Amino acid sequence: MKTRSQKLKRLVAVQRHLEQMAEADYVEMVRQREALAETIDVVVDAMGSAHPMHRMFSGHYSSQVGRLVQKDQMLLGIQQTHEARMLRERAKADRLEENMKEARQSEEREEADNSIYDLIDQHVTGQAPASGKVDGR
Repeated sequence: MKTRSQKLKRLVAVQRHLEQMAEADYVEMVRQREALAETIDVVVDAMGSAHPMHRMFSGHYSSQVGRLVQKDQMLLGIQQTHEARMLRERAKADRLEENMKEARQSEEREEADNSIYDLIDQHVTGQAPASGKVDGR
């Protein structure tokens, strides 16, 4: 039968995996926003260009910048959601890990207590230990 600490250890591993998945989503969103920022910079540079070809499309460029800025705002909201999810998953994993450590310490204390009780029982009943090595046989 698995101990509480072993079960919690498995939950910690699963939770850390969920944290990594949330972090990957967050990193992907940051990458998309960086690519979008580069696109906005290119369009703004084209709008400010003195080249006659770019002047002809200035109206198109301004509407495109508006759409890109709107998309950036949408991605920012999604990025913030992913960041909050990542932090939430990390906090859950940290709490589970603390609980696992406490459970492990409790199990070790219980095991030590049980071994002491066994020694006391053996001493009180006057029986030799099961191994026979303690009495020097």
